[in-house]
Amino acid sequence: MKSRRLIAARWLLAVTALLTLVFAFAAAGCSSGPKNPNLILATTTSTQDSGLLDVLIPLFEDKTGYNVQTVAVGTGAALQMGVDGNADVLLVHAPTSELPLMENGDCISRKLVMHNDFIIVGPASDPAGINGMSDAAAAFKKISDTGSVFISRGDDSGTNKKELAIWSSAGVDPSGQGWYQETGQGMGASLTITSEKQGYTLSDRATYLATQANLQLDILAQGDPILLNIYHVMQVNPDKNDQINADGAKAFVDFMISKDTQAVIKDFGVDKYGQPLFFPDAAKTEADLGSV
Repeated sequence: MKSRRLIAARWLLAVTALLTLVFAFAAAGCSSGPKNPNLILATTTSTQDSGLLDVLIPLFEDKTGYNVQTVAVGTGAALQMGVDGNADVLLVHAPTSELPLMENGDCISRKLVMHNDFIIVGPASDPAGINGMSDAAAAFKKISDTGSVFISRGDDSGTNKKELAIWSSAGVDPSGQGWYQETGQGMGASLTITSEKQGYTLSDRATYLATQANLQLDILAQGDPILLNIYHVMQVNPDKNDQINADGAKAFVDFMISKDTQAVIKDFGVDKYGQPLFFPDAAKTEADLGSV
């Protein structure tokens, strides 16, 4: 009898230990991934059209376990998604339009990620005669004076905002002019239309280089400090609604400014285009770039 009781006690201890291990492994499995794996990223079309997100998003997903839904729109629309609480994190490039979201509490962080530059592209025939110019406003003025076709995105994107600022500097109001045409589309599509119409447009360098093989457009004007194109990553305020994925947004911000990701950004495009499409800036300050 005593032997049977001893065997039963040992069996009970063994079963208890086994169940403890099972529950421990189950708990570990449940905690191995994020509680809410779905993350909405609102960003500009240039990060998608350039191919950069095709590289970065899989890296982020593999590293963190999050599933990213990318909404690539103009920066104005991306910022509005942040204001409305319809995105968790933003990757945008319109500094002066980003600041109100921080001031109003729509976003709780804003970090430098990278930069490249805008360029003015057009047909090799160059009817406006801007080839080689480094003064963007003067180049726009010549396009206006000659009535040459100019294709605008007209979508309140970061590129569109920059374009309008240059027209303002040139003292020209192009709206309603026959030579000024708005697409209401992203950078890639707008470049295609510009090529078809053999007109001029303002483009970020990354999207132009990524699509250059399919275009009949040359870089004609570049190098003006006003053409600097700066990208920030912004975390949407989780207090906006209970659907905001604060943990995922923070993870994405940390990922974008990490040394490993910055190294990927630094090398992106070099093998294919002989030059980087973006320059990493996480280790820099706003003053270093002369941005706001």
